[in-house]
Amino acid sequence: MFRTFASVAALGALSACAGTMPAEPAGTGSAVAATDPAAVESASAETADAALAQFFEAYNDAVLARSPTTKAYRGIVDEDYGRWGDMSDAADVEHFQADMRWLDDMRTRFAAAELSAQSRRSYELFEAMMARRAAAFPFRRNQYVFDQMNGAHSDLPAFLINIHKVRNAEEARAYVSRLEGMETVIDTLVEEAQIRARAGVQPPDWVYPYVLSDIDNLLSGAPFTDGEPTALMEDLEGKVAALDIPATEQADIVAAGRAALLDHVGPAYRRLRSAIEQQAATAPTEDGIHRFADGAAYYKERLGYYTTTDMTAEEVHQLGLEQVARIHGEMEEIMDQVGFEGSRNAFFESLRNDPAMFYDTREAYLAEARRTIEAMQEKLPAYFATLPENPVVVKPVEAFREKSAGKAFYNSPAPDGSRPGTYYVNLYNLRDMSKTELEALAYHEAVPGHHLQRALQVEQEGLPPFRRFGGFTAYTEGWGLYSEELGKDMGFYTDPYRDFGRLGMELWRACRLVVDTGIHHKGWSREEAIQYLKDNTPNPEGDIRKAIERYIVYPGQATAYMIGKLKIMEVRQKAMDRLGDDFDWRGFHDAVLSSGPVPLDMLERNVDRWIEEEAAKS
Repeated sequence: MFRTFASVAALGALSACAGTMPAEPAGTGSAVAATDPAAVESASAETADAALAQFFEAYNDAVLARSPTTKAYRGIVDEDYGRWGDMSDAADVEHFQADMRWLDDMRTRFAAAELSAQSRRSYELFEAMMARRAAAFPFRRNQYVFDQMNGAHSDLPAFLINIHKVRNAEEARAYVSRLEGMETVIDTLVEEAQIRARAGVQPPDWVYPYVLSDIDNLLSGAPFTDGEPTALMEDLEGKVAALDIPATEQADIVAAGRAALLDHVGPAYRRLRSAIEQQAATAPTEDGIHRFADGAAYYKERLGYYTTTDMTAEEVHQLGLEQVARIHGEMEEIMDQVGFEGSRNAFFESLRNDPAMFYDTREAYLAEARRTIEAMQEKLPAYFATLPENPVVVKPVEAFREKSAGKAFYNSPAPDGSRPGTYYVNLYNLRDMSKTELEALAYHEAVPGHHLQRALQVEQEGLPPFRRFGGFTAYTEGWGLYSEELGKDMGFYTDPYRDFGRLGMELWRACRLVVDTGIHHKGWSREEAIQYLKDNTPNPEGDIRKAIERYIVYPGQATAYMIGKLKIMEVRQKAMDRLGDDFDWRGFHDAVLSSGPVPLDMLERNVDRWIEEEAAKS
């Protein structure tokens, strides 16, 4: 799963985003007027392409002016480095209206302009991005403010620990300033959560213990209680200790941070805890968003947003059933290969319960994941003409949020190279992390999956910023899932159990089509969805339960993986059929990746153009 801690950057929009980078980063609105579209003048001496590029740069400046956290993700350090930005609904409304003005201005100035193919593609992508923005905006208050996957209670600390760099005293003091500012952010979001609760928008009752646990984890330890420092105190002390500044200055900064925790962070978290306890008392027992007053319309929008298609919930559900049946058949072939005598479910059960299928230590898992990535990197040049410059590292999910976080996710590198791409693996329960899946999971999150795609995207300085840093989930997650199978094409999965694990990962994404629509469209309960995965996948029960709980708070998102992957496989097969022996893996992958993330219909057009260009050469 691709993740950038982007929910912090998008908190102004109060959106729950863990799988994609936000298309509309939010934050303060104070500087929007200074870079309003009307202030961007056309220069008659410039070409239309240059003028459009200037327009997109100006839009990027406006987006960055809204969001200090987005600047930090991109490695920008300026006067806003110690701020969070405005996370209110009023700010979100202001930003949406500004975005629509930008769209209108682009159309007025460039709809009839003579643009190059690349510039026209950027024009169309900006329209597509804003169309999704406009479709989602009426439902913005249907999203949960605090749940086990998203929310300031865990996202703000994760941002400070992973994104806020401290390379000098000024940046350390900015860290303290952000600690002080957490109080305003949390109080703003508590108020918004209360507004939504009164409108009937609350996560199911089982979510609340997770949120309370994360809060308690961050309040456990010095300076709040006895014992070892809490996560934020430890992080600040470690970063400050590494600075080459006088010890007295280090002590002053750490003391200021301790005061910020005691005077601002602690009180805010305790108020948040009280509010969560109050909301838990009125939490619903139904799981799907079908229970919302506009639930059907909201789910339709979510499916369109994530898949970039017009597929209905029924069509998605049926596609899932068909893919599950196909993958079950391929699994049975491997069962025959390894000589297993018994039913498919008996084989699933044997894999769940065999201790040999799991690592004994976190260190062993991490070491094997790193070896797997290194072996893949050696073979990449044979299949990819363009490779990223930024490295990828493997890290465990931090202890304070590992109980509630997903099993794996990826964080993009900083554009200036100051932060590598990071593959996070959740090792809270090693019995949820099967050896059989390690290989496919590493290919998905690192290379040739998210890291290769996302790092290349960020490194394409010739693209407009919204294309370098934006995304479409079906493309990004479709590429991640495609990369799992690509590993087999490249000669990996030599162990049949690892190949079975690959199929298990694909089966997982096929089942998502069934359970996501089951929960949010057909009214399945959490337990019914859990039972479906128990009956149809080899995954451990803890893995299954956590996944279903994720789909419940992320309606529609999980459907994008399989739908995107199937489209990439479809256009690849089209290219292979048309080009025959002239099909070139490196050229095909360039055709898919060089544009950055695009809707699936545009992906198909891009590959079709490449096919015609290649066919014309022969």
